[in-house]
Amino acid sequence: MQIAQNAVVSFHYTLTNNDGEVLDTSEGREPLAYIHGAGNIVPGLEKELDGKQSGDALKVAVTPEEGYGEVQEALVQEVPRDAFQGVEDIEAGMQFQAQTQGGPLMVTVTKVEGDTVVVDGNHPLAGETLNFDVQITEVREASAEELEHGHVHGEGGVEH
Repeated sequence: MQIAQNAVVSFHYTLTNNDGEVLDTSEGREPLAYIHGAGNIVPGLEKELDGKQSGDALKVAVTPEEGYGEVQEALVQEVPRDAFQGVEDIEAGMQFQAQTQGGPLMVTVTKVEGDTVVVDGNHPLAGETLNFDVQITEVREASAEELEHGHVHGEGGVEH
């Protein structure tokens, strides 16, 4: 079966940046399973998997536009230390959920200088070219329940 809209696809992957640094991998774990066309993976990778089948292996370079987007400077802000009430030690790398006009947004602390904290609401991989090394392990039809829920059930998916 070829990968097409609403197919359940399982694949192993290694994700690296342009410096060859491994950012994520399924090595030692179950393959990642998703419903093709449901927006469960970055658009650039999903587009390249279209039409492939079980056993296929490919290398895909996903541009920021088709990955996690370009870095948006407006999402990097300085906020007063007292905005973090109840948190004693704030350090770079900590993540918090901020309430914005557009709804909740995960932000990462990038710098703490005295009473000022710099937070970044960009995805950690924004602006990065994503280099995927993929091995497709299975392609099957999604069940009606999986399509209704928008995610894969069972091995490599959600148990409920």
